[in-house]
Amino acid sequence: MLPTFNLIESSVRDVQFGKNVTVVGPANIYECHIGHDSFVGPFTEIQKDVYIGERCKIQSHSFICSLVTIGNDCFIGHGVMFINDLFTEGKPAGDQTKWQPTRIGNHVSIGSNATILPVHICDQVVIGAGSVVTKDITEPGVYAGNPARKIR
Repeated sequence: MLPTFNLIESSVRDVQFGKNVTVVGPANIYECHIGHDSFVGPFTEIQKDVYIGERCKIQSHSFICSLVTIGNDCFIGHGVMFINDLFTEGKPAGDQTKWQPTRIGNHVSIGSNATILPVHICDQVVIGAGSVVTKDITEPGVYAGNPARKIR
């Protein structure tokens, strides 16, 4: 007997799009907002309750989980992962009320393969490729490393 499975196709549904938004499929984007003149690359997932501002570029293979807010004029590199569940009980929180929000300011660039935990990042910040942001960033500048630290 062959195993059974359910195939759920990637889709774009219930999204509030601004003007001139480009989405390159396949992508899984649902119940979120994407502002004017923004771009979303292929193989990207943007979950419900995400807000992306105007003139943003979200590159391929990125994952933007629920409760993330991204300001205007931001760049999210390839393979960037946002996290909203810190596994505080040693396992995934089955209760979404335990998830935490992330807020990204305006003019923020996040390099490829960075991981962003639930934090607040102020305006005018660059996050280096491969960095892991574990704490709020309150001063403009360039941050890199694991954990990310201000380098200039």
